[in-house]
Amino acid sequence: MKALTEKLEKDKVMGLGRRRWRRFRRNRRGFYSLLVFSFCFFLSLFAEGISNDVPLLVIYEGEAYFPLFHTYPETTFGGDFETETDYLDPYIVERLTTNGNRAYFPLNRHSFQSINFDIDGPVPSPPTRENVLGTDDRGRDVFARLLYGFRLSVLFGFALTGVGTIFGIIAGAIQGFFGGRIDLFFQRFIEIWGAMPELYLLIIFASIFKPSVLLLLILLSLFSWMGLSDYVRAEFLKGRNMEYVKAAKALGVSNVTIMYRHLLPNGMTPVITFLPFRMSASILALTSLDFLGLGVPPSTPSLGELLAQGKANIDAWWLSLSTFVVLVGTLILLIFIGEALRETFDPRKS
Repeated sequence: MKALTEKLEKDKVMGLGRRRWRRFRRNRRGFYSLLVFSFCFFLSLFAEGISNDVPLLVIYEGEAYFPLFHTYPETTFGGDFETETDYLDPYIVERLTTNGNRAYFPLNRHSFQSINFDIDGPVPSPPTRENVLGTDDRGRDVFARLLYGFRLSVLFGFALTGVGTIFGIIAGAIQGFFGGRIDLFFQRFIEIWGAMPELYLLIIFASIFKPSVLLLLILLSLFSWMGLSDYVRAEFLKGRNMEYVKAAKALGVSNVTIMYRHLLPNGMTPVITFLPFRMSASILALTSLDFLGLGVPPSTPSLGELLAQGKANIDAWWLSLSTFVVLVGTLILLIFIGEALRETFDPRKS
């Protein structure tokens, strides 16, 4: 009997999930935004194979080498030094492209940190055939830095959204389920914690510790959970007085089981619908901090750092324009996805 009941509940959940998926697909703007965003993010995961200053495959004297996965000294290809091979060196290029040797480079032969020393003129330089989106103020390829910076921003957004969501769910569930003094204590703590100057704290910690993505993730996670906890708290406050919750308590079911198996699935609607908006806010936070010089280290590819270069070099329109298109396009796609999810989970449109 218990197995039959669990199977019926599982079928009911799967049926509801299929209906919501069909409803989401009917929202073409949100559905196609999800496809475009997923495609761009999937491509960025293979950024090293799309834009890099090392070849994907080298056939030298009948042997195969994979410089993308292994570092080879210059002497391997007939050079004079034991240092890492510079595959853009004209001598090495000649060695790899003559006498039957082959080198297969990515589509864009620049990494996010490689400098183009063959530029005729000052940097930042405008778009050319070699640098399709131009170079920045250090001669680095803008397309490569945009590609790697987009991946970093999205991964950071996923991480910050995930951490903030987990802590927000835990805090909101405890407040809403137990109520009373626990809820009152948490509410006062959130009021005090939310009043702390987040930007000043970031400035202080950035001056004390070496900037890094992990440090930035930890600092922003300390504040990112508060917005979601209020919605989860409201859902748990509403659901804890339901008949099935009272029945579960009367049967001796533990509080953790009730919260996880009964109340949490019914309270996930605001969590899911807010995920894309929280994701866009996380990306925008990273970009803003990098723009102010409080984010990732200077050598790290970042959309905010490119915007700061565009501000410092007004005549280099390609810096601001390309970064603006990538950043705004990403945020618009996430907003469209969020609006589609909000309509999908709206009970009035079920």
